[in-house]
Amino acid sequence: MSYDPEVAGRVRQVLADQAGVAEKKMVGGGLSFLVNGNMCCGVRGRSLMVRVGADGRAQALGEPHVGPMLLGGRPLSGFISVEPAGFAADDALAGWVRRGLGVAAGLPAKPGR
Repeated sequence: MSYDPEVAGRVRQVLADQAGVAEKKMVGGGLSFLVNGNMCCGVRGRSLMVRVGADGRAQALGEPHVGPMLLGGRPLSGFISVEPAGFAADDALAGWVRRGLGVAAGLPAKPGR
């Protein structure tokens, strides 16, 4: 599965002023955005993946247009998937990306490879 370049471009705009951001292609053709080596969000198909942490996952799953992020058919702990309707507005997209940034920023930086 590839990623939608328009959605990726919108995420890039939100992250433009954030230090330590890198992009990494994922297995299956998705694109992840990392902050200091930790994934904060990504794009898979037209959906947005967001790191919400184990503590924030249940709350996020109760929000409209949100489902579990699946990897190999199994839910990935600490991550959710947001359908396009959940981030159609720019402020909604920015809110999700900021949530992912908040979680990723609280993790220890990973050394560069």
